[in-house]
Amino acid sequence: MKKKDFIKIVTIVLLLIPGTACDYLDVVPDNVATIDNAFADRYNAEKFLATCYSYLPEFGNPWLNPGLLSGDEAWLNEEVDGGNIETMFIAKGYQNTNTPHLNFWDGLRQHGRNINMFIAIRDCNIFLEEIEKVRDISTLERSRWIAEVKFLKAYYHFWLLKMYGPIPIIRENLPIYVDTEDVKVYRDPVDDVVDYIVSLIDEALPDLPIQVTSETTEMGRITKPVAASMKARILATAASPLFNGNSDFSSLTDNRGGQLFNPDYDVSKWQKVADAALEAIETCEMAGLKLYEQYNSRYEHSDAIMKELTLRSIVTSKGSPEVIWGATNFTFSWNYQRMMQPLLIQVTTANPVTQLYGATLRMAELFYSENGVPINEDLNFDYENRYKLRTALTEENDYVRSGEQTAILHFDREPRFYASIAFDRGTYVLDPEYYTVRCRAGELATKRQQGEFSITGYWAKKLISPLNAFTGNSYAADYEFPFPIIRLADVYLLYAEALNEVKSTPDDEVYEYIDRVRERAGLNGVVESWSQYSSQPSKSTTKEGMREIIRQERMIELAFEGQRFWDLRRWKLAEQYMNRPIQGWNIGGRGLEFYNVTTIFTPRFEFKDYFWPIREEERIKNPNLVQNLGW
Repeated sequence: MKKKDFIKIVTIVLLLIPGTACDYLDVVPDNVATIDNAFADRYNAEKFLATCYSYLPEFGNPWLNPGLLSGDEAWLNEEVDGGNIETMFIAKGYQNTNTPHLNFWDGLRQHGRNINMFIAIRDCNIFLEEIEKVRDISTLERSRWIAEVKFLKAYYHFWLLKMYGPIPIIRENLPIYVDTEDVKVYRDPVDDVVDYIVSLIDEALPDLPIQVTSETTEMGRITKPVAASMKARILATAASPLFNGNSDFSSLTDNRGGQLFNPDYDVSKWQKVADAALEAIETCEMAGLKLYEQYNSRYEHSDAIMKELTLRSIVTSKGSPEVIWGATNFTFSWNYQRMMQPLLIQVTTANPVTQLYGATLRMAELFYSENGVPINEDLNFDYENRYKLRTALTEENDYVRSGEQTAILHFDREPRFYASIAFDRGTYVLDPEYYTVRCRAGELATKRQQGEFSITGYWAKKLISPLNAFTGNSYAADYEFPFPIIRLADVYLLYAEALNEVKSTPDDEVYEYIDRVRERAGLNGVVESWSQYSSQPSKSTTKEGMREIIRQERMIELAFEGQRFWDLRRWKLAEQYMNRPIQGWNIGGRGLEFYNVTTIFTPRFEFKDYFWPIREEERIKNPNLVQNLGW
């Protein structure tokens, strides 16, 4: 194929998907933009394979991943970047049709990264069409590469499905000479899109390796456990209320009259999730993946501190046996750990930590009591007085500085609370050093110049490696780790969720996998905890009650990992949660005035916000693309 023919292909593609250029051009040898050169040999074909991977979102980047800053888990103050943060615009309800924020359809408004997922899919198609031409590659390796790209193609379709709902399925690239009307594609029904995505993964699974052969050169590449686990998540999305039996979207039809959402509920979709999740669990076990159970320290710590360090290391350990797929295209770097780290010692270095990422009061209240049930259900927890103060006892020093006062809310909580949330007067361990968080006005971790402070008075401790340290007059956050895209506990909870939806009442099979997660967290099983400590002792015995329990367990276990944002949407609960005020403490308060609950922002989430809008300019170019409801 000649260069001019390739340019014609790109031109045709851009009639449908606007973009500045195809990233593929950056990896062709000698800058000669021809398909023949790109697949002339194994060396250049592997560069094209890398290009197919290059479109993966930066999962660990709060500026680009809506799961990290477009929901209600965390909040930044208005002084950061002049308030010009795309993820925060979505959280505040500022999405629009003229210039949509985090626009992966067109590749716009993404803080300069600007990924166009349709170009990503088309590059995957080019790879699949041309890889057979490469001669100096083994059959086994070629099959593996094809499987990897099929998965990536499926994942890019899924990313768009989550954001936009029904999308055009791009099975193959258009031929060079095609009528312009043929380029004006239609959106395909949700069920068809899901079926196509799953079919691609099923095609890929047999040829994927069970694990990477070299952690040095292959980390982040697609394996059988990755594909099997993501298949379960994709099917869970399709089986959930937003997509399964959602009559609210039944009026969304294309201009041919085709219905894009199936309004009829289908319980068999949950059975598919259960089957896929069990297969994923078995595949992960074959690969040696398991729950992370024990942090190894060279120093002596109490059992409580060791449990906290273990729970923090599930995500932050580079070699965590629980992380099925970690984002190596964007490690959770020094810069972003600095965002979540409160200042714990007096330093002379300017801005050693930025401490911007403020966990919300809502998240602090989400975690269970020490008895493993919600704090508003625990018969022993003083919920009505949770904002009042009490003094920490000597035996509570592992969690709160003894002799200091803090809110009752911060006492008698489950281990995951102390591993995930940093709070005023809380104990903070950077192994082996012990610190106390002090964030009232005039103290170390308080409001500072240039917006470098937590607007809520909380921080997401969960994402800080225990191996980081304050050294002398600075902060060393050198321990980078792949940000988890999916891990085994996630799949366990998907399996429990699916089984609960399939069965008329929960049974031991439903309890088993959620209890595995709870046991690792230092809690008793669901039935025991609710029957002994909850004001709703029979809650775990009903389908509806167990559904609520599983959902809260997911929100706790996966807190600050970018999943709550999508879970609230697939459960059709975002309107319920995202219209509540974002609250924290009175960070300008001195002494005990700090403990006045303050409303920081009241977001606006409307029915239309369940899906991104298609940019109006795109719809003018292609009238066949009907707009999402409400936009």
